[in-house]
Amino acid sequence: MSSKVIKENAVADNEVRNDTIYLPSSDDRIAELAYYKAESRGFEPGFETEDWLAAEREFYSEASIIYE
Repeated sequence: MSSKVIKENAVADNEVRNDTIYLPSSDDRIAELAYYKAESRGFEPGFETEDWLAAEREFYSEASIIYE
């Protein structure tokens, strides 16, 4: 699932062009971070939940910095 952001750009005096930007959902980004954590330890099984929770902490930490 992705978020949709519509950006309006003035093209001429009376024209407006809509550009749609699709942003990855938070779950997509968290899954990507969790994947890289698993990859960094050689995909050793049994740490999936820890990887996901660490990825969530990292994601929300990054998000809080961006949106402050």
